[in-house]
Amino acid sequence: MKVTIDPEADALYMRLSDKRIKDTEEVKPGIILDYDDKNNLVGIEILHVSKRVPAATLKSVLIESA
Repeated sequence: MKVTIDPEADALYMRLSDKRIKDTEEVKPGIILDYDDKNNLVGIEILHVSKRVPAATLKSVLIESA
């Protein structure tokens, strides 16, 4: 998984797979999901992220695994 933040675009993108993106769906305003050719989730984009997530939260990422 790769997480990128583009401050100029005010967007956060979580790339979940290296599969090629075939389809994109905006499920809510500013929340965009990318899918591969088998309809598996490949990526999640959050637009206007600075208005949705506190700035301090964006400075670190915690990944928990069971």
